[in-house]
Amino acid sequence: MLRIVDRYLARELLIGFLAAVLILLLVTVGATLADLLSKIARGRVAADLLLSLIGLRTVDALTLLVPLAAFVGTQVAYGRLYRDSEMAVFAASGLPLTGLLRPLALFALPLAALMTLISFWMAPAAVRQAQTLQEQASRSLIIAGLEPGRFVDLPGRDGVMYVESMSADGTHFKKMFIESERSGKHDGKTTINIVTAADGELYHEADGQQRFLGLNDGFRVEGVLGQDNYRLMRFKRNDLQLPDNETDTNVDSVKRAAPTAQLWASTDRIQRAELQWRFVAPLSVLVLVLLAVPLAKSNPREPRYARLLIALLSWFVYYNCLAIGRSWINTGKLPTQFGFWWVLVPAAMIAAYLLMRSQKLPRPRTGRLRVGAVTRR
Repeated sequence: MLRIVDRYLARELLIGFLAAVLILLLVTVGATLADLLSKIARGRVAADLLLSLIGLRTVDALTLLVPLAAFVGTQVAYGRLYRDSEMAVFAASGLPLTGLLRPLALFALPLAALMTLISFWMAPAAVRQAQTLQEQASRSLIIAGLEPGRFVDLPGRDGVMYVESMSADGTHFKKMFIESERSGKHDGKTTINIVTAADGELYHEADGQQRFLGLNDGFRVEGVLGQDNYRLMRFKRNDLQLPDNETDTNVDSVKRAAPTAQLWASTDRIQRAELQWRFVAPLSVLVLVLLAVPLAKSNPREPRYARLLIALLSWFVYYNCLAIGRSWINTGKLPTQFGFWWVLVPAAMIAAYLLMRSQKLPRPRTGRLRVGAVTRR
C-alpha cells in the first residue's frame, strides 16, 4: 500500500516531468520544423514528408529529451517542497530525505524501462523509417510532389514544372515543360529559361546521391526578360541535375539506424560504441533523478530558479563528458570495454554522497558571548 506522502510526491514528480517534456518537445519540434522547411525550400526533402519526418525525428530525440526532462522535473518538484517548507514538515514528522526515495523509485524505474524500449528499438526503427521514406522520395517524382497534368513549383528556385503523364513508379514521364527564372547578382536582370521534352526519366548516379532528369527530343529557350536576344536550342538528349537528396546516409545516421541485434553480434568498434550509447538513456534517468534530489535542496529565501541553474550546469557537464567519451571510443582513444561507465558510476556516487550529506544537521556553533565588559565562556 502506498502512503499518502508517496502518492503526493509521485503526483508532484509526474506534473514536473510532464511540464518539462512539453517545453522540451516544443523546442525540439520547432527546431526540426525550421530545419526541414529549409531543406524543402532547397529541394532536398519532399514537402509531403514534412509531418512524417517531424514525428520520426521526435521519437529519435526522446533518448536525449526524456532523461533531461526527468532531471528537471525532479529538481523542480523537490525544489518547490523546500521553498514551501514542506520538507521541513516531513523532517519534523520523522521522515528523512532518504525516506522520500520510494515515490522517486516509483517514478524513475518505469520511466527507465520505457527509455530502454525507446533507446534499443523505437528510436533505431524511427531512423530507419525516415531513411526509407527519403530514399523512396528521391527515386520517384510522384512522392517528391510532381503530379501529372498540374503545374507545380520548382523546389529551391523560382519557376514551375509540368508533365502530361507519368509512370506508376514516378520514374518515367512524357511531355515535360520546365520554366525557371534567375536574377543576376550584378546587373539585377532576370534570366528566363524554358525547357520542353517529349519524354524522359529520373535516374541516379552510381553513388546514389546525385539525381538527374534525362530529357529526350526537346527545346531550350534562354534569354533576359525585356530583351529580344533569346537563344533557342534543340537537343536529342539533355540531362538536368536536381538538388541532392537528403537521405541521411552518413556514418552517424547509419549506425543509429542499425538494429540492436546486429550491434550485439558485431565486433566493429563504432557499432560497439553505438551499443554502449544505447545503455546511456535508461541509466541516465536513474542517475540524474537521484542527483536532482540533493541539488534541489534550498532555503525558502533563496531565488526561485537559482538551484535550477546549478542543476542545468551539472547536466551540461554530465552530457558533455558522455559526448567526449563517445568520441574517444569512436576514434579508438578509449577501449569499448570502458563504455560510459566511467561517467555513470562517478555521477551515481556523487549523487549518493550529496544525498547522504544533505541529511546531516549543521553542527552547532560555539563562541563567546559578551555582555558589557564581562566575557562569559
